[in-house]
Amino acid sequence: MSINPLASKIAAPYARALFDFSVEQNLMHQITADFQNLEVFLNKTPELTQYLSNPLIDPKQKEEVLIKTLKSQINQETFKFLIVLVSRGRINLLQAVITSYLNLVYEAASVKMIEVSTAYAFTNLQKNTLIKKLKDLTKAREIRLVITVDSSLIGGFLIKTNSKVLDFTIKNQLENLAKHLDSVLEI
Repeated sequence: MSINPLASKIAAPYARALFDFSVEQNLMHQITADFQNLEVFLNKTPELTQYLSNPLIDPKQKEEVLIKTLKSQINQETFKFLIVLVSRGRINLLQAVITSYLNLVYEAASVKMIEVSTAYAFTNLQKNTLIKKLKDLTKAREIRLVITVDSSLIGGFLIKTNSKVLDFTIKNQLENLAKHLDSVLEI
């Protein structure tokens, strides 16, 4: 999922502060697990995300909703952090903070996040083979794939990591062939 660059820039110091705190207090595993679960939960409940992002709703009401929905489900320190975001009017950046924080954790643990767009869903064998090849290429200890299915690619797949894009799609090959034919066959 792509995050607004401005939101990422504002969220980065919050994520860094939480990351440093989690390392210092030896809570990285708990907070990381909370954020991974919270990321899934927020993706499944867009209404909650919209509610928390609404500037017209009083912060106390947002805090009450978080107490009812999340307080018993997550680590006490993670919950305190969410309340800090509410009190500072930054809870609307929660998804960007989660993404930035997880990126810091993955970077520290030599885990690469790689986005893959494919025309058809991968089988487990294909996914495992791709992960193995990507580990060899990136020298990462672990690879986490974010897979999206896009039937407009016709076939093949597209890999995005950091600033690199590897395009093995049939759509791309057809576009390149069309460009080549246009340049060769001047009609």
